[in-house]
Amino acid sequence: MIKKLSNKDKKDWKEFTDSDEKLEIKDLNYNQFQKKLKKKSIDLHGYTLENANKIINDFINKCYLEGVDSIKVITGKGSRSKNKEDPYLSADLSILKYSVPNYIKNNSELMKKIKELDFDSVNDISQGNFDILLRKKL
Repeated sequence: MIKKLSNKDKKDWKEFTDSDEKLEIKDLNYNQFQKKLKKKSIDLHGYTLENANKIINDFINKCYLEGVDSIKVITGKGSRSKNKEDPYLSADLSILKYSVPNYIKNNSELMKKIKELDFDSVNDISQGNFDILLRKKL
């Protein structure tokens, strides 16, 4: 469907292109805001479930005390996990990608410090990481 421009639209466009008025670059403001955020990341590749849970617990607490805004948790996708071959292990909870967010979600002390945990990334089979947004320290 082709819509014809009205004479008013043409006039307004002409006035705009002829003027020296500067437009605000909104992307710059957004990028400056992003740079002000304090971000950290942690890579849990190769850790056992028990060690990964202890490390993420300590890391979240440390980041919260330091005033970090966002944490990227790298777990891997679990695609090469040997745990999938053991019928006595949970396919979901024996892989860090699923077990670490589950551990965090079920830890009420950690959840008091967390504003948002990105479960969409956890459930996405193409992702091997997820983000945590922390609350401001009281």
